[in-house]
Amino acid sequence: MTERIKMTAQPPEITVDVATRYLEADSSPEEERFIFAYTVTILNQGETPAQLLTRHWVITHGNGKKQEVRGDGVVGKQPVIKPGEGYQYTSSTILETPMGTMGGSYQMIDENGEQFNAAIPEFLLSTPRTLH
Repeated sequence: MTERIKMTAQPPEITVDVATRYLEADSSPEEERFIFAYTVTILNQGETPAQLLTRHWVITHGNGKKQEVRGDGVVGKQPVIKPGEGYQYTSSTILETPMGTMGGSYQMIDENGEQFNAAIPEFLLSTPRTLH
């Protein structure tokens, strides 16, 4: 008797890296308006293409206030990221405090139609000289 083993394809390995910067000229601390730009690099280190469908961000202000942002794609696009390639974009967010965090996930789909989440590790947003 032959034993059959069902193989389940693993979703592509997606890594996310984020670089941030405080936009001092656009911010207004006296109005509790601190603007940060963030550049995200999404790398597909797997063996199959993956398309980014939606985003989910959790933004936490330094005062404990949380915001959730959900939407289609990123900066108006739903990129297909081929194996060994990446996609980079820059966006921004506004905090009420000089420090906070962001993190979340991208919902993606592989070439077989299987959906999966790619984690966006939590990262710090901080004005210069906020942390000692």
